[in-house]
Amino acid sequence: MSALETLILGIVQGLTEFLPVSSSGHLELVKAIFGSDYEQQQGLLVTITLHAATAFSTIFVFRKDIVMILSDLLRFKRGESLNFSLKIILSMIPAVIIGLFFEDFIASLFVGKIALVAVMLMITGLLLFLADRVNENKKELNYSNTFYIGVIQAIAILPGISRSGATIALAVLLKIDRNKAARFSFLMVIPLILGSMAISVMDGDLSQDSTALLPLLVGFVSAFITGVFACRWMVALVKKSQLKYFSFYCFAVGVLAILFSV
Repeated sequence: MSALETLILGIVQGLTEFLPVSSSGHLELVKAIFGSDYEQQQGLLVTITLHAATAFSTIFVFRKDIVMILSDLLRFKRGESLNFSLKIILSMIPAVIIGLFFEDFIASLFVGKIALVAVMLMITGLLLFLADRVNENKKELNYSNTFYIGVIQAIAILPGISRSGATIALAVLLKIDRNKAARFSFLMVIPLILGSMAISVMDGDLSQDSTALLPLLVGFVSAFITGVFACRWMVALVKKSQLKYFSFYCFAVGVLAILFSV
């Protein structure tokens, strides 16, 4: 794989990981257009590298929050940091259960199901549109709301459902403060990304991956920089109630996907 290819993949990964347009849905559409072996050509090492870059971009954007949380936990200080960490753990449970017990079924949904992707994109668009119409957001994030957000994060494993879009939209619909909704949505996924990477490393045979160092470095840097930009932009859009523009995009791509599938 060339440096130009990993540059493009890094930009796409950085944007779609944070913007509410479903990276998995777009990948399925790309596979349908360019061939089913497109994802296989990407290589396991490239995939892990790009996901690591977006994880680190999230850590970079929210580094102050993470340092404060870890500092309080290391000092065994009870309070907001401990509660926030427990909520992160609670939010992970539905996705972990789905990943462990329904892996084969989920994998079967990522095989040319363009009509499914189209419908899921439209559902994402509807969630974003409804979230933008919520005016009052003053509630705090409690444990019950955290679990609901975790459930929709698990549902977002489906191709076409945007993880960031679905979790942020639901939090806003639950009347949670927009800034806190975006902050929690992005922080809650860090352990899942790192855990998924660890499993991929243990299950995959990286020794057979022939991707050179330079393309990997180019892909990592492009995904990291694009991810930082997209993450900050997404937080700003949530605060300004501008998610509806992405809802229009999801509707349009969904319609095009349906036309392509028929």
